[in-house]
Amino acid sequence: MNREKQIKKIEDNTEPWDVLVIGGGATGLGIAVDSASRGFKTLLLEQSDFAKGTSSRSTKLVHGGVRYLQQGDVSLVIEALKERGLMMQNAPHLVRNLSFVIPSYEWWNGPFYTIGLKVYDLMAGKLGLGPSKSISKEETIDALPTISQRDLRGGIVYQDGQFDDARMAISLAMTAEEYNGVLLNYMEVVDLLKDEEDLMIKGVIAKDLETGKEYKILAKSVINATGVFADSIKKMDEPDVKPMIRPSQGIHLVFDKSFQPESYAIMVPQTSDGRVMFAVPWYNRVVVGTTDTLIDDIDLEPQALKEEIDFILETAGQYLSKKPTKKDIKSIFAGLRPLAAPEDGDEMSTKEISRHHKVLISLSGLITVIGGKWTTYRKMAEDAVDNAIMIAGLADRKCITERLPIDGYDRNTVPGSNPMSVYGRHKEDLLEIENNNPDYKGWLSEELQIKKVQVVWAAREEMAQTVEDVLSRRTRALLLDARESIRIAPETAKILAKELGKDKNWIKNQIENYNKLASQYYIQE
Repeated sequence: MNREKQIKKIEDNTEPWDVLVIGGGATGLGIAVDSASRGFKTLLLEQSDFAKGTSSRSTKLVHGGVRYLQQGDVSLVIEALKERGLMMQNAPHLVRNLSFVIPSYEWWNGPFYTIGLKVYDLMAGKLGLGPSKSISKEETIDALPTISQRDLRGGIVYQDGQFDDARMAISLAMTAEEYNGVLLNYMEVVDLLKDEEDLMIKGVIAKDLETGKEYKILAKSVINATGVFADSIKKMDEPDVKPMIRPSQGIHLVFDKSFQPESYAIMVPQTSDGRVMFAVPWYNRVVVGTTDTLIDDIDLEPQALKEEIDFILETAGQYLSKKPTKKDIKSIFAGLRPLAAPEDGDEMSTKEISRHHKVLISLSGLITVIGGKWTTYRKMAEDAVDNAIMIAGLADRKCITERLPIDGYDRNTVPGSNPMSVYGRHKEDLLEIENNNPDYKGWLSEELQIKKVQVVWAAREEMAQTVEDVLSRRTRALLLDARESIRIAPETAKILAKELGKDKNWIKNQIENYNKLASQYYIQE
């Protein structure tokens, strides 16, 4: 993906786009893949970077949702388990099977989970990842050597999926581009265009945040897939509309691997606030979360609250023999869930608000997608494009994404097996660049297993425009170890500047901006 070439496609275009997508997170990118792969003329505009918001800040799980089964939301679980299987099938280089252990204690023996997980297995059908089973106390300790052993009775093992969310997002963008979709980051939609006679949506006005130039873009259908920002786009259409989104914040703390040295994840089914808590091995680190806090102010860079950090430390300390402290935190990241607001205005707790997605159509023809979760991105996209076909009178073409390989598809790559596994079949291309240029050989960070050539690839092929794009989403340095990411920011800026043709002032500004951002991802002494 090359940004200049993509902008030229907009400037050279003379006919309305079939489908114009606002938002470059999981939902928007999924819609772009679905629309472009059906042969529709597709344009996606993102106000910041792809997956800048919620879509890069998940628990990194591709799952049916065991707790939704406990809540009795069977249809959501069945849908999500099917989509989990399709994600693993279509992106085997990015999604892997992960074993979870639920430790069982004398004060809680989890009868629901013993039976419920058997049901979970059955619901997955042919796309299942393996049967759940009960294990002894000794087997539980072998799998979870750092688990608190006081009153431990045994455990239950079940299978779910794990992935790299931001890398999946970039791969979806590249997939859409392969099918002639046009995608642009740092292109903000500032207004909607309407027909003067019937007041139907006919396009958008977008501003290139890199140059300040505005574009008037016509489209047969416009899809609002902006997640927690969906209400702001809806208000451009209907200024007095009631809010559709009830944002909920979830935070994660990242620790070194000593807190769970084995390859199993821990699932605690009942925290003090009634949620589940995960401790998940990820890139030689352990990601622990999450919280569920109602938030009124929506921000592209949400901040973890002190009480959220304390809650996770306290809860993790109840189950781990090595109790984590603030000093142990490598990184803190927060994300906002775009939950669909309850229709009756009931202020129910966020953990009870449905994770089902909704596709809404306004009188002007604006299509808005709200709710949902990463695992069901493909089904959300299919539903949205089906509605766009109806609204815009497009050719009735069937969705093909159930069996559509995602960019980088490689059956021989084991996710997480080496630093380059997320690139799938493209890893050979990165190694070729490295071999042909001595300046790009070696590690950017040996600690985080990030190579210099990954910065080059991010600039040339993945539309990275800033140091943050590279260190937060093209690689995951910021989320894995904020201090280490600050250390490697200057070299990242130099490589990026060389690739993008930027000067020393740009390098200086990028480093300053990045350091300021990254300092919010760890607790300073």
